[in-house]
Parts: sequence; C-alpha cells; structure tokens
Amino acid sequence: MFNIGWPEMVILVVAALVILGPERLPGAIRWTAQSLRQVRDYASGATGQLRSELGPEFDELRKPLQELNELRRPLEQFRGMTPRAAVTKHLLNGDDSLFTGNFDKPTSIANGSDYSPPEPYSPPAPPKPLARNEKPPIDFDAT
Repeated sequence: MFNIGWPEMVILVVAALVILGPERLPGAIRWTAQSLRQVRDYASGATGQLRSELGPEFDELRKPLQELNELRRPLEQFRGMTPRAAVTKHLLNGDDSLFTGNFDKPTSIANGSDYSPPEPYSPPAPPKPLARNEKPPIDFDAT
C-alpha cells in the first residue's frame, strides 16, 4: 500500500527532526510504531473474526476479488510503458535519438526496421537580390 523506500524514509526522519526536535523525536517514533502495530492487530483480528463467523461463506466473498485480480493481470504488460517508450516504439520505429540527443547514431532501433539515417539538412539558396528600381514582392499575409 505505502511504497516507501530508503530515500523517502531519510527525508521523513530529517523533516521530523527539524519539526519535532531531537528531544521529542524518539517519543514520536515510539508512538507511531505502537499505533501502527495496534492498527495491524485490529485489522488481523477483524479478518480472523470474519473468517470464524462466516466460515465457508468468507471464501465466497473473496471469489469476486480474486476474479478482479485475475482481470488486472493482463494490464501488467503495460506497467513499464511510459509515454516516451510508447512514442519511441510506435511512432519512431524504436529510434530514440530524439530523446537522447545522439543524432549521429541512434542507440536503439527496432529489429528488422528499414531505418536509414536522414539526409543532412542543407539550407535553401538565398533569394537573388532585387534589380535597381525593382519593387519587392508584397506578402499580403504578413501585412
């Protein structure tokens, strides 16, 4: 439920140390641990009490939850799919040079793709200068 790792724990301890101070921090940690233990005991006691009172009907109540979990399993294939990975895979044929900035040679290209590097950009030729007394062309969209 709570996916807290070591970096988050360090941040929480530092924040608690700043907010509570070093003299009240051990008592607060002790109180939090006792509260969590008490909540866990209440939850396991309630589950055990339901199981003992309902008997085989408890398993019938759990069946729909198990079916929902089985329906969620096919979605696990998309768990690692980030927007960047989706764009790379489907729109760019696996060429992630747009994201890595390495345009000389892409780092990952999908197997079997017909990828060929694009031609280098060459700017268009500059327009020829106007002759003497020649009026410049008018761009009506720009005025």
